[in-house]
Amino acid sequence: MSQARLSPGVVPGRLTPDQLAANFVDVAPPLDRHEAHVAADRCYFCHDAPCITACPTSIDIPLFIRQIATDTPDAAAMTIFHANILGGMCARVCPTEQLCEGACVRMEAEGKPVEIGALQRYATDGLMAQGSHPFKRAAPTGKRVAVVGAGPAGLACAHRLAAKGHDIVIFEARPKPGGLNEYGIASYKAVDGFAQAEVDWLMGIGGIELRHDQAIGRDITMASLQSEYDAVFLGTGLGGVNALRADGEDRTHVLDAVSFIRDLRQASDLGTLPVGRDVVVIGGGMTAVDAAVQVRLLGAENVSIVYRRGQDRMGASRHEQDHATASGVRIICNAAPLAVHGNGAVTEVEFAYTQDGPDGLHVTEDRFRLRADQVFRAIGQRLDGPPEGLELAGGKILVTGPGRTTLDGVWAGGDCASGGDDLTVTAVAEGRDAAEDIDARLTGRPVEIPG
Repeated sequence: MSQARLSPGVVPGRLTPDQLAANFVDVAPPLDRHEAHVAADRCYFCHDAPCITACPTSIDIPLFIRQIATDTPDAAAMTIFHANILGGMCARVCPTEQLCEGACVRMEAEGKPVEIGALQRYATDGLMAQGSHPFKRAAPTGKRVAVVGAGPAGLACAHRLAAKGHDIVIFEARPKPGGLNEYGIASYKAVDGFAQAEVDWLMGIGGIELRHDQAIGRDITMASLQSEYDAVFLGTGLGGVNALRADGEDRTHVLDAVSFIRDLRQASDLGTLPVGRDVVVIGGGMTAVDAAVQVRLLGAENVSIVYRRGQDRMGASRHEQDHATASGVRIICNAAPLAVHGNGAVTEVEFAYTQDGPDGLHVTEDRFRLRADQVFRAIGQRLDGPPEGLELAGGKILVTGPGRTTLDGVWAGGDCASGGDDLTVTAVAEGRDAAEDIDARLTGRPVEIPG
């Protein structure tokens, strides 16, 4: 046992290197060929398949599963990539239980869907492992498009435009591309540097220049992009983190969960990450679950997720909730934070029980406290410093149709744009569809969108 396992306060090295390595293995190991064929044989290959409708990128799921069943997995991968160029990551992080697998006819009949996500990973991983990029660029159009943000939306937009012959420059504020795929998901969902490997593979299309450490509003402006490029796509994500609005939240060791996950994802040695013995995560979405599970895997003894509404209202899927509880995380619902207590550093968090009724959320007089030497905020993100001249809706960039903003020649997609649901797969769809609209504007060619 590590000497720091039961140490009070926030300390690194609570677990040994061997324990950490065991805790952060691939949460859903890939299928082998035999397993993939067994899984594919369960598909009914439905006509008007509900799984296709449930997929934001409209992948022809019965087709790619049939291709796996007939032992042509590379063809299956191409079916996926034509609709979703980040199909490898989506196979790992999509809430399939809410999307394609949740709509599977097998799910309704037997309570066990076809393993669509695992089959998608089997196909895409196999093709990507061959090294070469399977798509070829069209003849150059002479048009240049600026893409701001190298997250899922920006990468999907850039790849499709590059394939159509346009020259693309991606401006990325961070040192690495990938967006939330690189900085914002639980590390056990995409092991062995998969996020960067996927970006490198995607860039193999050619015609895409990536410029790091270029933030809009700091290093580049909307005016300069509009004057230098034929079109602009904004996929900046959400940089701001919402506050608790509770007394004392500025105390030491009250952190935002997004930054914690980012630091964990970029750490070369997980044993250097300081974690508390008693940890409270406030929020109910995927970020809250990812933070809670990972801090538990780093050696925290007591980890609680506290959410202000009922468990059925949590943004995290039931599958992810069950994963959290199976990892030793306690989930407390219908409780809102009132105050963070401590002398400099946090020692307790005070909550009030809530009631969610037709008139909204009501805070009751019933109180309780949780011991905490580390607290993570995971109550959502917001657009931080929106580019000038853009109309907003609900705190995000207002878009209509396939990502058109209120500025002519400027499109947006992903988490920064209105109307989405903050999923990687939705961001990919929005970037792809915006690219089709941009290409149609620049060349007059018809739009080609799956589904």
